[in-house]
Amino acid sequence: MDQHVARWGAFWKDEPAFVPEVEGALVRMKQILRWIERADAAEFAKSDDFTLQDYKTLHVLMVQPWPTEATPAQLAEAANVTRAAMTSRLDRLAEAELITRQVDGADRRRVLIRPTQKGRDMWNRYIFEGMARDQQALGALSGEELGKLNDLLRKILLSLGE
Repeated sequence: MDQHVARWGAFWKDEPAFVPEVEGALVRMKQILRWIERADAAEFAKSDDFTLQDYKTLHVLMVQPWPTEATPAQLAEAANVTRAAMTSRLDRLAEAELITRQVDGADRRRVLIRPTQKGRDMWNRYIFEGMARDQQALGALSGEELGKLNDLLRKILLSLGE
């Protein structure tokens, strides 16, 4: 990363719009996320019956604002996928008995998705393995340094309106 920033810095040395510290921070953050994504993909590649997509779908169901139930449209929005893609994902999870689909008693046009106990157990298994990979990725930092990093990232996100 230092070589990348130095190379760009030499190329853009007279350009005031280029700020090496900004380039370096963004490139490093992206690289950390890519490392985590590759580690997650490698872990899920070991399984034939539970994919990273399966996990991500269960994850949005378990952590979204509605307490452990949501409509397919709500899940599609939370997962940032199309409704058709979410339907395909939900078909797979229902077949594996990781979720249930139930018509909403208050509005028969709505279908509610809920995790089964098997789905909760599967999510619990993988969420903690993922947390361990995340901690490994940031393991070079002390608790105090992680606190400072969080404060700085929070400040950036607040300035962006996030």
